[in-house]
Amino acid sequence: MTVAKKLLEGVIPALLIPFREDGSVDHGLLEKQVEYLVSKGVQGIFINGSTGESAYVSTEEKAEIVQTVIRVARGRTKLCAACIQPSTEQTLKEIKVMEKLEPDFIVAVTPYYFKVDQSIILEHYRAIAAASPVPVIAYDIPSCTHNKIHLETILRITEIPNIVGLKDSSGDFITFCRAISQSVQEGFSWIQGDDYLDAASFLMGAQGIVTGTGNVWIDPYLELYQAIQGGNHQKALDCQRRINALCEIFQVVGGKVIPGIKAATYLLRRSHRWMRQQAMTLNEEEIAKVRSVLVRLGLL
Repeated sequence: MTVAKKLLEGVIPALLIPFREDGSVDHGLLEKQVEYLVSKGVQGIFINGSTGESAYVSTEEKAEIVQTVIRVARGRTKLCAACIQPSTEQTLKEIKVMEKLEPDFIVAVTPYYFKVDQSIILEHYRAIAAASPVPVIAYDIPSCTHNKIHLETILRITEIPNIVGLKDSSGDFITFCRAISQSVQEGFSWIQGDDYLDAASFLMGAQGIVTGTGNVWIDPYLELYQAIQGGNHQKALDCQRRINALCEIFQVVGGKVIPGIKAATYLLRRSHRWMRQQAMTLNEEEIAKVRSVLVRLGLL
């Protein structure tokens, strides 16, 4: 299915999901978090991705989350509905549910759990692109899928009708730079998913960034994008330093990225502390370390 192209660009926070202690979604706090991000002027919201702990969330719950985001956002920003499933068939089934909600983009990872070769990844994206009623963003996150998209495959994916972007969370900046330097279809978006690489990616020509840590404090990301648009590279680097300082919220707890993000947002009263896999929740000592980072940044 080929549909009208849309451009995904700018700052796109990967939305965290506030879970209560019993594991249920707190849609009231979710509304508060969405309003915080949208009112700041983000260019998009990435829903049901890794920061949203989507591997532990049912398709029905994901649809309810998207409905809440749509209700709060009220057309003020672009919405990306991620369909994170281990197989092509399961992904297509989830897309069928999401298409009724009319997101602006569908996002899909490679197949996961089993190791697959590059030809299977390519066929996976061809099937998704053909079935999706909205433009598709491919999502490379081998730390979770264990199936990295190689450069040659990335470039072939850019040729597939209805695939309009790639979110790179591989941390492989060399491959990202090699890909972004290639000539691809007009309107294709290169999107960085590693907070530490945001400024460098924009300077290389990326169109957007997806940030999980921005749930906590979105301002430096938006200021970075504005600096890039204005050609102020020194300010962009200053913004990156502030982003790096914010990322200490998970470095101080041993690199527990999503638990650190959730704890920080909890301290700012826009989330609960609880992870869906409850044992992953930070303990009081760890939360105190996160608090100290927020204090140093003047956020508390």
